[in-house]
Amino acid sequence: MLIIKQMLQQKYILFIFSFVLLVSCNNYQKLLKSDDMLLKEEMALKYYDSKDYDRALKLFDELKIYNRGKLKAEEIAYYYAYCHYGKNDFYTASYLFSEFVNTFPNSKHAEECAYLTAYCQFLESPDYNLDQTMTKSAIEKFQKFVNMYPKSKWVADANENIDKLRFKLQKKDFEIAKLYYKIEEYKSAVIAFNNLVKEYPDTPFKEESLYYIAISYYEYANKSIANKKYERYNFAIEAASNFAKLFPDSKYTKNIDQIYKTASKEITKYKKPNS
Repeated sequence: MLIIKQMLQQKYILFIFSFVLLVSCNNYQKLLKSDDMLLKEEMALKYYDSKDYDRALKLFDELKIYNRGKLKAEEIAYYYAYCHYGKNDFYTASYLFSEFVNTFPNSKHAEECAYLTAYCQFLESPDYNLDQTMTKSAIEKFQKFVNMYPKSKWVADANENIDKLRFKLQKKDFEIAKLYYKIEEYKSAVIAFNNLVKEYPDTPFKEESLYYIAISYYEYANKSIANKKYERYNFAIEAASNFAKLFPDSKYTKNIDQIYKTASKEITKYKKPNS
């Protein structure tokens, strides 16, 4: 008997929910067909506040057209962009926030929207092993924001996000360079690691990159023809020496010392070019 009562209660609740949903949908459809723009604006904001962004967007879509060139256009555009942000459509939201700044540069929301233009692209930035076009664009947008609003409360966040994005670019470059090393493309590995260190002097991958430069030069020399060995062993010796000066207490010190000693011994077997 108790089970039957529970089933009936569940059916009743489901019926009430379905009825309320039906009435709500009917009211919303009537609202869409209505010519009462004040009511549509009021309801759009209510839907926005309740995070019903889909319904809010349909109304703001119409309100954007109706209020084009009017004073309310600014607020409508602001909420319209935020609806896409609320739906996690960050690509569109970034475009709309940027459009807002360009259209209403003197708005009280301009600074916020300038930051969100970049932040939405930050949220769209993919993993380091994927294409980093969006990552680079987000860095540019954050930098533009910092330059435009140097005293903004969002500057610290912007700089922190720039660091995170730059790390992602460094990680990608580092892994590409390491792949060259793994497939024994030592010359390409040296170039890639050198470019990484040159472009990002303070990179957290500097120690490991300089280690791989030394070991890549050494392996490159080993595989070279006789008349190239002297020069390439010399590069390995210089790279190992440079590493030892910069990172005397590195976990790679033992390997670096071995490279230096072995390369120094091997180089004596070959003549210096033009000598």
